[in-house]
Amino acid sequence: MLKLGVHVSAAGKIYESVERAKKIGCNTMQIFARNPRQWRRKSLISEDIEIFKNKTRELGISPVVAHAPYLLNLASQRKGFHKITIREFTKDLIEADKLGVDYLVTHMGSYKKGSEASGLLKIIEALNLILSNTKGAKTKVLIENTAGSGSWLGYKFSHFKFIFDKIKLSGRLGVCLDTAHAWAAGYEINKEKGLQKLISEIEGEVGMDKLKVVHLNDTQVKLSSRLDRHFHIGRGSIGEDGFRLILNHPKLKSLVFILETPKESLDDDLKNLKMVRRLSFDGIHKKN
Repeated sequence: MLKLGVHVSAAGKIYESVERAKKIGCNTMQIFARNPRQWRRKSLISEDIEIFKNKTRELGISPVVAHAPYLLNLASQRKGFHKITIREFTKDLIEADKLGVDYLVTHMGSYKKGSEASGLLKIIEALNLILSNTKGAKTKVLIENTAGSGSWLGYKFSHFKFIFDKIKLSGRLGVCLDTAHAWAAGYEINKEKGLQKLISEIEGEVGMDKLKVVHLNDTQVKLSSRLDRHFHIGRGSIGEDGFRLILNHPKLKSLVFILETPKESLDDDLKNLKMVRRLSFDGIHKKN
């Protein structure tokens, strides 16, 4: 069965996000557990946490994915900011675990005023502390690939290998693949050869067993542009043929797919979900 969901708003009560996901036909979903562009102002109350967990079970939304706030920067070269990131990420991971979240997705961050090497070492330092301080948590931390704009790390999977090899509790780490980011970073995933190159790189650097979630996003930017721009499925540079390949690849089709496509209204999510289901079915149908 295709595991397909969208990034759902958690406005109001956090458990309302589960109903929103179910209403549009999702069987998995992604949320921000708190405002992604502000520092934490308050924690969730236990009653809301319990209702959220009950609703995900009752409505069959699984796995549940959360995305870490954008403010955090695991690679920060500023000592004070790096310390705050570790503290806040630890709180976010503990809260995600209380919610029963399966995966918490994060970007590696930016090494601004440093180097790739110094940035990667900062990430390792941060994750070792975060995982050590949350040993009882079941929620896995998934590191997402990036487009590689500016000083952002994670645009190639040798970065992932460098980090994973030096994390003491690496069994609690995994990978989230973003298709728009991969395209912008130079992976020609709209063709069989290009997609296989990406998969082989993931397999060789970290292992396919680490890949848990795919952010399905098209993009209108040029290949290798390093620009992070999401667009509607099948209507961008990756196109219908590219997503048909991705959705039906033997090593990808059983993964969790989450849409982060633009949305001006609910219809946008519905149209993108419909397109993904059609492309997934088309691929299966053509092989039979």
